[in-house]
Amino acid sequence: MQATEAAPAPARAPNGVLPVTRQLSGRRVGGAAWRYVVLAVVSALYLFPFVVVLTTSFKPADEIFKLPPSLGSDRWTLDNYRAALDAMPFGRYLFNTALISSITVVGQLLSSSIVAYSLAKIRWRGRDALLLLIVATMMLPPQVTMIPVYIAWSKLGLTGTYLPLLIPQFFGLPFFIFMLRQFFRGIPEELIDAARVEGASDFRIYRSVVLPLSRPALVALSIFAFMWAWTDFLLPLIYINDPEQYTLSIGLYSFFSEHGVEWGALMAAATLMSLPLVLLFLVGQRQFVRGIALTGIK
Repeated sequence: MQATEAAPAPARAPNGVLPVTRQLSGRRVGGAAWRYVVLAVVSALYLFPFVVVLTTSFKPADEIFKLPPSLGSDRWTLDNYRAALDAMPFGRYLFNTALISSITVVGQLLSSSIVAYSLAKIRWRGRDALLLLIVATMMLPPQVTMIPVYIAWSKLGLTGTYLPLLIPQFFGLPFFIFMLRQFFRGIPEELIDAARVEGASDFRIYRSVVLPLSRPALVALSIFAFMWAWTDFLLPLIYINDPEQYTLSIGLYSFFSEHGVEWGALMAAATLMSLPLVLLFLVGQRQFVRGIALTGIK
């Protein structure tokens, strides 16, 4: 009858200490656990304001400032949403904001991508100098050029319309140009050279080779552009005068500044305004993260 073999004991050094590799493995696990803890805490800090807005939007008015404060409620209600939708032409503001944001995305996709392609894949005199100039403009605060630009649009008679908000979107944005340029540089030159050997023009290469391979970066650009246009407050405030043309941010500010702040209705309106951005990010989350990672933008 054979004796059962005992499991071999872990090898130890002569002094009884486990090998260095086992210690390093334990340290990696511990380090990964701490990273997850830190990420969870930071995520909770970023999510907390949104949770407060969301829960406040469902509370009755007498519980919003109740002490001690609480995220829960004994009487959840939709009255704040009804009040927000009845107090202002929310649908009109939503349409105006969606229109401006959609055109902004289209304009930035067309203009920024073609400029980035020329800076990444076409060799021409002055290319590096222009890239340096574009990067330098990223360090210039927009408030510096706000008054001269407004004067220019005013002399053209275009203030009071959407055109000062939309026309610049078709001339690219330095951040988007630089981001796409970094992504395009990662596309193998062999693909570009093979297309040129086949007789493809630069525009054909840009349209048929580069753009299909750049979907993650284009999705990231679209989310950034849509989010910035959707939440923009300053430029619509400067250029739009007609209440029928107000965006959501201007409409909310205008209404509650004239009629006093009803916090429940304000939180409900803010929640409705944020929902499209949340849904957009959830739909394009994987491509967005991949696009940011591959461009090297931190």
